[in-house]
Amino acid sequence: MYIQRTKDKFDNLKGGDPIVMGIESSCDETAVAIVKGRRVLANIVASQIDIHRKYGGVVPEVASRSHTDVIIPCIDDALTHAGLGLDDIDCIGVTYGAGLIGALLVGVSAAKALALCKDIPLVKVDHIEGHICANYINTTLTPPFVSLVASGGHTAIYKVNGYNDHEILGATRDDAIGEAFDKVARMLGLPYPGGPQVDKLAKQGSPTIKFYKHDKGVNPDLSLSYSGLKTAVVNYIHNLRQRGEEPFAPDICASFTTEAVDLLVDTTLEATRRTGLKTIALAGGVAANSYLRNKLKVEGEKRGFEIVFPPLELCTDNAAMIAMRAYFSAVENKNYADMSLNARPNL
Repeated sequence: MYIQRTKDKFDNLKGGDPIVMGIESSCDETAVAIVKGRRVLANIVASQIDIHRKYGGVVPEVASRSHTDVIIPCIDDALTHAGLGLDDIDCIGVTYGAGLIGALLVGVSAAKALALCKDIPLVKVDHIEGHICANYINTTLTPPFVSLVASGGHTAIYKVNGYNDHEILGATRDDAIGEAFDKVARMLGLPYPGGPQVDKLAKQGSPTIKFYKHDKGVNPDLSLSYSGLKTAVVNYIHNLRQRGEEPFAPDICASFTTEAVDLLVDTTLEATRRTGLKTIALAGGVAANSYLRNKLKVEGEKRGFEIVFPPLELCTDNAAMIAMRAYFSAVENKNYADMSLNARPNL
């Protein structure tokens, strides 16, 4: 069988760290990376921001076509940048979920084709676990630790018991925090992607508006919710405009960011306290938010926690994190896949 044959091939590598290619196409970034151990040899990202900006958000069909156009050039660029050929690749990891079905299928199809024609082990990667693994790149971080994953589609707190053991401690019951950031940005007429724009304006404003205060504090079950806050901001902006007043974007951004992030940080700190662990790793696109990074670091260190987070370029979608996740799967004989691998958008 393909899995057993290629797994044996990987297990029989002699010395040194394996060279792993990662392929990521879950949303609007076509990315291919190559890592050796925890060191990145190449990290290619073809962004679709300019393509989707005129629509105010990601159009799934457009994203899929763009992935199809650039996936092979990205693979070629990654190999060239690393100074390697396909015969040098010991393992291929690919995001198979969660994400947009058409976009995921492009990456999965490319990875399967390469793996089959070169008889390379294929590893399926959960996109969220990939974000967590961005914290391993060029670091000595080892489990166990707590990880906060905050992105446009996901908001959850994990206890990372091992490289292949991720236990969920709490998550949003409705909207992800990144989705709320994007909605606020659209209401204010800010260009796509909205999260960085909100972050920029928040630094120019004051958090003087109370939209939706969580007076009860952290929920006992460590759950989160952003639907109510998002709706409160939308209603606030609507009410101003109905009175003929133009919203002052900096104060709205600062106030929204404060309420959204403070609850997230408080919940993460409480989750960490309950585990007895001392390290928190931030991950996901919203991990690039300056207020979140600073707030978590300041409040965490007050309580004796070590706070770590990836560089900004590894917070947003990239393939280095996917290759890193595949590396730890392969070395522990986990998550191997065959040619029946399919995309799972709701993974």
